[in-house]
Amino acid sequence: MPTIAAGSLAQAYAACEALARSHYENFPVASMLLPKAMRPHIAAIYAFARRADDIADEGTSTAIERRAALESWRLRLHAAVHDAASVPSVAVGTPTADELMLSATAQSIRTLDLPLQLFDDLVSAFVQDTTTTRYASWDDVLDYCRRSANPVGRLVLRVAGFGDSALDRSSDALCTALQLTNFWQDFGRDWRSGRLYVPREVQQLEGADETQLSHATLTDAWARTIERCVGFTRQRFAEGRAVCDGVRVVLGLVPGRERLFAPRLVDYPVPADQVLFAGGSQQTRDAVRLGLRHGSDQMAIEEGIADGPDRARLDL
Repeated sequence: MPTIAAGSLAQAYAACEALARSHYENFPVASMLLPKAMRPHIAAIYAFARRADDIADEGTSTAIERRAALESWRLRLHAAVHDAASVPSVAVGTPTADELMLSATAQSIRTLDLPLQLFDDLVSAFVQDTTTTRYASWDDVLDYCRRSANPVGRLVLRVAGFGDSALDRSSDALCTALQLTNFWQDFGRDWRSGRLYVPREVQQLEGADETQLSHATLTDAWARTIERCVGFTRQRFAEGRAVCDGVRVVLGLVPGRERLFAPRLVDYPVPADQVLFAGGSQQTRDAVRLGLRHGSDQMAIEEGIADGPDRARLDL
């Protein structure tokens, strides 16, 4: 893997790492767990996606303005990738943080031959966030995950030097599982903000509808619905085991990660609008709580991933 150059290029990558480490969410992917040569590239990928996510969530802009800004962000990356002089240019004058992040990301794409389409897919998912608040089927949800989560896993594999199609498929399953976990973790918060990722087809199977979410506690129908969603997510985790086994030497994964693949429901009588995500015992008729703790920036499966290299968190 090429060594990151000094000077303006180092400044560009430093801006990406600063954004990653200063954000309120943890950024373990670029931590000391990764080989040193990978960290700047992973930070650049994160910075590009993080900035796009911030654009999509910009509360003071209209949906039309956010979509236009996202398209501009995508096109600016394309321009930077095709302009070999983009990296030296950051040394001229005082570059903005966005210019630095785009320069670093473009350099990583050129140096490691990363598929530009994966970055386009990420942006398209953020655009969808400005237009779509409900999903009719699992196919619709999975298509969103294909663009919102799966590209990150494939990019990490490429940075690590992997180009195996079987690992790609397993990585897709794992990234989708983590994205779904994030949805169930934020179930209550998303619903209160007008967004719901539980497919309508699953709601209908269990007789659940959104009017029931205003009840004091989660109804039996919604408890069963969430249980179905967790079961579906569990299957995706199982399909993602192979990528952990296949890359653990390069990416520093260690034994103990098995708990990542055993999500379970936990029994708590909590208000429906406080449903989060975690693990524990079986559901009861009162409610199903899916959550580790409210307001936490940590996402864990089962009883919590132990501190150490086998932690699992989703940051985007």
